[in-house]
Amino acid sequence: MNPQQLFQQIENLRVLVVGDVMMDVYLWGQADRISPEAPVPVVLVDKEDQRLGGAANVALNILSLEARALLCSVIGDDEDGRRLQALMRHQGLGTEGMVFSGNRRTTVKTRVLSRHQQMLRFDKEQTEELNTDDENLLCGRVRKALNDQPPQAVILEDYNKGVLTERVIREVIAGCREKGIITAVDPKKKNFFLYKDVTLFKPNLRELKEALNHDVKPVLEDLKKASDELRHKLNHQVTLVTLSEKGVFYDDGQEAAILPAHPRDISDVSGAGDTVISLAALCLAAKLPLAEMAQWSNLAGGLVCEHSGVVPVTRDMLAGSSK
Repeated sequence: MNPQQLFQQIENLRVLVVGDVMMDVYLWGQADRISPEAPVPVVLVDKEDQRLGGAANVALNILSLEARALLCSVIGDDEDGRRLQALMRHQGLGTEGMVFSGNRRTTVKTRVLSRHQQMLRFDKEQTEELNTDDENLLCGRVRKALNDQPPQAVILEDYNKGVLTERVIREVIAGCREKGIITAVDPKKKNFFLYKDVTLFKPNLRELKEALNHDVKPVLEDLKKASDELRHKLNHQVTLVTLSEKGVFYDDGQEAAILPAHPRDISDVSGAGDTVISLAALCLAAKLPLAEMAQWSNLAGGLVCEHSGVVPVTRDMLAGSSK
């Protein structure tokens, strides 16, 4: 399947993204001297860039491929939250699924870069789980999204920031199963084994090792055994494991393979997992064969690594990669 055929298959598919959102801020400048106050470089900032991160970047990947994305999450009712909301609207993402909470702080990751090298990162965040009131509001937003215009797929994007509580996870998956909606999960360690009965489960190799508490080598035999162990615990349908420079592994219990990574001039791996889960969910929603799902996800994840900072994959990137 060529890129144009892929675009026709996924165009206008509806995808609901539920999970932790954040804003990624990049301060670019020159570091030409050491501070007289401490042995640290002084960066003269000449550019500031604000980008959507986390689950918001997943939604942006969906949108940039001309599918339809709705984002449900909880952020702070604070100045950073208002900046994030404005950025969503500027990027074409609706905010009707968002909960603005006086009990939360909006997550902001700020990176300081000079000559394309990251020199420092500082985070503002709150990782406590949602309280009951915020859970109620978020679950209400999700139910409304599932009932008003049922999506073809739902992505659960977990960054361990407290939005995906056990109750939220359980209710989202149950609502999707009731309506026959595809569910795709990008997990983190804390909630790893809460995502039961989903369609697709996508950890990276490090996360898989940590969760299973034993070594898993990036070879087919080891990965198949780990996938079987994971399926026994989660009862999911498809395992998709990103292997960094080794590519991706996919397995549905009958068909399993490793697809090698495409040669890339890697600039920044930030956001690659967001892109992989986005393409995987779209391909499953379009009912593409498993191997094609893995192929497009693998390709797209590599393409965004050629760019500095968190960026979504675009149609032009995918189309250009086939020339």
